[in-house]
Order: sequence, then C-alpha cells, then structure tokens
Amino acid sequence: MFSMQELDAALALVHGAFGPTPAYAWPLLAARAGCEVWVKHENHTPTGAFKVRGGITYFDRLARRGTEVRGVISATRGNHGQSLAYAGARAGVPVTILVPRGNSTEKNAAMQAFGARLIEHGADFDEARAEAKRLAGQEGLLFAPSFHADLVVGVATWALELFRAAPRLDALYVPIGLGSGICGAILARDLLGLSTEIVGVQSTGAPSYALSFAAGHVVETNSADTKADGMATRQPDAEALAIIRAGASRVVTVSDDEVAEAIRAYWADTHNLAEGAGAAPLAALMQERARWAGKRVGVVLCGGNIDLALFRSWVLGINTP
Repeated sequence: MFSMQELDAALALVHGAFGPTPAYAWPLLAARAGCEVWVKHENHTPTGAFKVRGGITYFDRLARRGTEVRGVISATRGNHGQSLAYAGARAGVPVTILVPRGNSTEKNAAMQAFGARLIEHGADFDEARAEAKRLAGQEGLLFAPSFHADLVVGVATWALELFRAAPRLDALYVPIGLGSGICGAILARDLLGLSTEIVGVQSTGAPSYALSFAAGHVVETNSADTKADGMATRQPDAEALAIIRAGASRVVTVSDDEVAEAIRAYWADTHNLAEGAGAAPLAALMQERARWAGKRVGVVLCGGNIDLALFRSWVLGINTP
C-alpha cells in the first residue's frame, strides 16, 4: 500500500504536531499476564487516541493534491471525529461530524472544543454515517470515511514507533473498529520485515470483522451491542478486511466484562485510564495468556476517552441515582 519512505514521511509529519507516544513494559501487567507486556500509550496524543495521526496525514494530502473543499464531513463515535476536528483546525478546513444519539457526552464536547460542527443523528454509527454521506452531497462537503489510505498511512506511525522502540515482539494485539489501526500495524510490520504475529480484537457484541474474517467475505451484523464504542460497527470495510485477512493471524472477541476487567487492570497496574476499545487488546491477551507464557507481547492502549459516568457504572459498578 505504501513504501517505507512514505511511512517515514508520515511519521515526520505527525512529529511536527506532537512527539512519539511512550511504549513501556509494565512489570505488574507482566505478572498478571505471565509474559512481558509492552504497552503503546496512544492515550497520550493531543486527542487522547491514535486516530489523530491519520487526521494529520489526511488533511496534508488534501493540501498537497491541491484539493479545494468547502469543508469535510464524517461520522464517528468519537476518536475519528476528534482527529478530523483537530487536524482540520490546523489546516484551516471546517469540519462537520455526525454522531449517533446518545453518543459520549465528553467525546462530543471534545470534538466541539476542537472546532467541529456536531450533529446528532441515528441510533448507531452506521446510521450516522449514512446521514453524513447524504449531507455531504446536499451541502457540497467532502465525506471523509473512517477507513481511507490517507488515514492509514498516518495511523500506521503508532506501530512504526512501537516496533522501533520495543524489543522484537512475538505478538501484537490491536482492536478493530473500521480497521485503520490494525491495517496500519500490518503495514508497518511488513515494511520493517518483522515476524510479529498481529491479532485483531473485537467485541462479542459487535463481531462483524470476526465473522467476516472467518467467512472470507464481508458479513454485516444487525446490531453492535457493546459499551466499547470504538469497536461498535456493523458494516466492515471490504478493503480493510482484505488487508486484515492477509496480514493478521486471527480475530479474537472479548466480552464487555473482560474489557471492564482490563480497564481496571490498566488503572491498578499503570495508573492509566483506558476507554473500552483501548483496553480490549489487554483483555484479549489475558484471554489467550497461556499461549504467550514467557514471551514478549505488545498491546496498544489506543485511547483513553471514556466518559466518567460510563466508567463509574460499567467499570466500577457504581450506579448514580
């Protein structure tokens, strides 16, 4: 998809906005998992999630092509929207974001704080995405999908940083929303010529990519029932699926209870707060820990943007009257 030169250029572009995020081997996580665990802390970016890397390259490539746009529009559950809002503000391009009704109030506030026009529509991400595409045509805006080559080359820089900073990893667990994070990891691994096994992670309540991976073709689901909103998609991207099937060993599914336990583990062992999708890779590692006894495994804490109310009710079990 891209050359090493293009990936290094994307890394330099991203580092023009912020520096590399940390990668640490946490001893308490190692004791918990029975293997050496390297965490890539993408919760430490300016938006609290890895997707901002893709937003930066997306707008840069629009400018390099001389593409004139009245504005960019997209749909999100939060982190993709924050990425576009942050990068759009830097590029001087207005950004409109569609979110489903009942979306994270704190992610909504963050997108607006970065300058996005926010519109609530539909019951889930896929309905919000359909409305964003309709509005793009009606208002003459450029629709920015959640999975696009110009996003992937930027997102891949998180994995490039990890592979260069950490010792050689036996495996790397990556959550799947629409696929940019795991496809970026596959791209970076292959360009570096590494043998690291890459494992995708989905929710048991939103398993569209897991089902598609097993079937060998796109399988849509009727619902995406998970509190880990970054993985709550019903319609896989065909291009992303092809890359995942060619480059990942398998897709593991984890329950919301397993994810909640992983969020608690991150807080107890590293004092980092993870959102659901951010903790899912650790949940999958814990599910498969017998496989990696004594080995070295990477997990990406891809975001820390969890609402306080959701954290209290889901992770801590505190019901607010």
